[in-house]
Amino acid sequence: MTRTAARYLYLTRHGEASPDESVLTDAGRHQAALLGERLRGVPLAAIHHGPLARTEQTAQLVGAQLDRVPRRRSAAAGDYVPYLPTREELPPEAADDWLTFLGQFTAEERERGPALAAAALAVFTGPVVGDKPRHDLVVTHNFLIGWLVRAALDAPKWRWLGINHANAALTVIRYAPDRPPTVLLFNDTGHLPAALRWTGFPQELHV
Repeated sequence: MTRTAARYLYLTRHGEASPDESVLTDAGRHQAALLGERLRGVPLAAIHHGPLARTEQTAQLVGAQLDRVPRRRSAAAGDYVPYLPTREELPPEAADDWLTFLGQFTAEERERGPALAAAALAVFTGPVVGDKPRHDLVVTHNFLIGWLVRAALDAPKWRWLGINHANAALTVIRYAPDRPPTVLLFNDTGHLPAALRWTGFPQELHV
């Protein structure tokens, strides 16, 4: 019988990006460095990041604070729409707004997302083979974090909508053998000073 051990999945949204999203701002670089400092002492096996520049730069800055943790680029950690709900799946009071929001994405973006979302679940989640727990960091985007959190909570597939994550905040999910996943932390900004918290969130959601 194959033995399995717990996986600890650390999720973060990239640092604050410039208006054209091509690079991190000074604040975004500072956020990433502070996140790296927070993760010192965590026995990370790898830092996975999406293909876009803002996630790669964040991963580089986080990794610079750590001790030779390998970085791995992954399309599954990218920016995409993970699931397209039908109107019937959505709460009636929110359906119009959410369908309008999803309608702004191109057909190609809507079509490629579900396969990448399935790949993310296959690659990043669940217990690991062997005797030793594994710790992985995924530097990604808001949508994928929402998708993985809703999966950990066994929520309906459409429920990735409305789960928001601040730049360089930290979410941790544990996948232990023989038990459901546990969300240990969500959107934790404790490593960031007040001026660097809640970027990427609408002002009315800052707390």
